[in-house]
Amino acid sequence: MATATATATAAAAAASSSRLPFRRAASSSSSSQLRLPAVPPPHRASFAVVALHKRNPKRLKYASQRQFTRGDAGMLRVQVEPSGEDAWKLEPVVELINRGAVGIIPTDTVYSIVCDLSNNDSVERLRRIKGIGDSKPLSILCRSLRDIDTYTTGFPRGTNQGQANIFRAVKRVIPGPYTFILPATKELPKQCIRHGSSTRYAKRRQVGVRLPDDPICEAILQNLDEPLICTSVKSLSEDEWILDPVIIADIYEQQGLDFIVDGGTRIADPSTVVDMTGSYPTIIRQGKGPKLDWMVAEDEEQESRPTFAYKAA
Repeated sequence: MATATATATAAAAAASSSRLPFRRAASSSSSSQLRLPAVPPPHRASFAVVALHKRNPKRLKYASQRQFTRGDAGMLRVQVEPSGEDAWKLEPVVELINRGAVGIIPTDTVYSIVCDLSNNDSVERLRRIKGIGDSKPLSILCRSLRDIDTYTTGFPRGTNQGQANIFRAVKRVIPGPYTFILPATKELPKQCIRHGSSTRYAKRRQVGVRLPDDPICEAILQNLDEPLICTSVKSLSEDEWILDPVIIADIYEQQGLDFIVDGGTRIADPSTVVDMTGSYPTIIRQGKGPKLDWMVAEDEEQESRPTFAYKAA
């Protein structure tokens, strides 16, 4: 009799359980096997808030756009022989650049702050680290003449109508300590082009291009998929170049620099800047590169200028 009563009670309980809503039934049957927290752990909620902040550029204008994080190790320092004989040490530098890092490398003139040309966030960080606004010009460190032809209209090749072949003359001096200002093409990102009412070339799309004659710089460039945007390293308080990489590291690490390539102390000679957008190749800053017979000084008299002229493309 007792056994029959117990059996009936169990059957009634099973029937009652089958009529419960699914969630309640599942909870009742599995509570003894799996214990789940009633609320998510606190760290999940805080992560969601951080993710929202990272997507809000107005709140974190620079930190949110930074794609590369140095981590606890701080700035990477790589010392390389000026001859570039140990260029294998540059492999982590190339990797960092591809990941969006901003750093300093030597050139055939002075040290330069560089980053990936197509990384908008990195270009913004470069400007912030250097302490320059959007109106200040940036140059391109090119891997070859092909890069120059891609991002600018290139050097005039000459015509049958008497137009001079400037391209042939330029090929004799590059790689070398010259920056040539040329009209930019649409391939060049807008943030790389000088603009703003305070600049000399405000109304025209122009950019300076370089092919440095330096083994360390060349080793880095040849292992990248794109050229580098660059600006020379100067003192943050004075308008003068810093030539010692140890001093550069001490100053710019505090500004958020990601890496520096130590290629030895440089000489205090910047590149010679030649404007190729007018009727004559005009030197607007005399630097390490000597003035050649097909160039004119900015203040040179009209009568003493070369007899040839060309039209900028």
